[in-house]
Amino acid sequence: MKTPITVAYGDGIGPEIMAASLQILMAAGAQLEPETIDIGEAVYLRGHSSGIQPESWESLRRTRVFYKAPISTPQGGGFKSLNVTVRKTLGLYANIRPCRAYAPYVYTHHPKLDIVIIRENEEDLYAGIEHRQSDEVYQCLKLISRPGCEKIVRTAFEYARANNRKKVSCFTKDNIMKMTDGLFHKVFDEIGAEYPDIEKDHWIVDIGMARVATQPQRFDVIVTPNLYGDILSDIAAELTGSVGLAGSANIGEHVAMFEAVHGTAPDIAGQDKANPSGLLMAGVMMLVHLGQHEVASRVHNAWLRTLEEGIHTPDLYREGVSKQLVGTCAFAEAVIARLGQLPQHFAPYTPRPPAKRELIGVDVFLDYEPRQPALLGESLQKAAAGLPLSLSMITNRGVKVFPNGFPETFCTDHWRCRFTGTDGKHPTNQDVIGLLQQVINAGFEVIKTENLYTFDGEAGYSLGQGQ
Repeated sequence: MKTPITVAYGDGIGPEIMAASLQILMAAGAQLEPETIDIGEAVYLRGHSSGIQPESWESLRRTRVFYKAPISTPQGGGFKSLNVTVRKTLGLYANIRPCRAYAPYVYTHHPKLDIVIIRENEEDLYAGIEHRQSDEVYQCLKLISRPGCEKIVRTAFEYARANNRKKVSCFTKDNIMKMTDGLFHKVFDEIGAEYPDIEKDHWIVDIGMARVATQPQRFDVIVTPNLYGDILSDIAAELTGSVGLAGSANIGEHVAMFEAVHGTAPDIAGQDKANPSGLLMAGVMMLVHLGQHEVASRVHNAWLRTLEEGIHTPDLYREGVSKQLVGTCAFAEAVIARLGQLPQHFAPYTPRPPAKRELIGVDVFLDYEPRQPALLGESLQKAAAGLPLSLSMITNRGVKVFPNGFPETFCTDHWRCRFTGTDGKHPTNQDVIGLLQQVINAGFEVIKTENLYTFDGEAGYSLGQGQ
């Protein structure tokens, strides 16, 4: 069955590159059913200050997949960025931007560059809360929340694990903004401890960006707050040789949006000169998101083959390297002609299918003041009686304190209580809900839960220290 998606052709070069990208995706066998909405400059000028009409929201909420070309936001006059509005309204908290070099066919100083930028997408200075406080002073509020930090940091580590990436780096400016960026860094350290198989480090954003510009091979996956990620992803994309090759995914719990990194390029609009590659690569990410992995591979490999054979749009064309100068339409036709072919220089693209995920238990976090782990353990065992979940461990600050804890271990009021399926059986989400209800009925304050999963049989969680 075809999957409905919402499509916006955008402004400037948007209509040209969207038409070319959809032509390639459909020729490759993508099972898509596009429905078009009107957004951007024309909608702004019709009096909609957000750049989108009310009925367009209904399409987005219905399809839950948005394939969007670049749009223009009129300067001044109280117009709000549509990109920011869509990301925040639909909860698209993670922006994922792969940045890879394609040397020698695309010129770059860093032919081995291969970095993924994972940018927090909803808060930070992009909350857009500004005030004029006096005749001379204006302010912009920087908002960083713990839930926002936790979601994006965990996304970065899960992305690294799922894509065989070895390292996650965190960029902040917490030497100056000690509370806001300090929270982001703190959460990175907390969640990073749950991924002992992945290398991790932290950089102050200014020197971190300088190192990306000069020594990108030091980085693999980078996670960072919104503003830094916006700047860094454009820098990294440009280092690959052309920002026009970069696509991005904006992922939320309910909706996902896929778009090119670059803007509307009005100076070449309507001239059949635009490179559709960035939007096309966003389309490949969209196909992977939709589970159409084989089609994604066909498109990406045909695109790589086209680059290898020197068929380039004006932004990439170089004498001595390129073989044929083509426009937007001819480039799309060249990619379509190579569908089913594999690249000869680049490794063929094969997206990794989703792992089989199985629920095996739950970590229940409690605020418990008596600080008596043995008493807590006995009480929780009684609370779980009769359920297909049993208490296997309690930790405090990551150290196992029950069963068989040491009296010398210092404990705070924050306890992680791990329940796993009895007799090797897999519990259900309904079992977890039943457990939480009985724990609450026993008088305990639950402050957080984390489901425990295996992915293709491999544990997706860490053991407690001493376990």
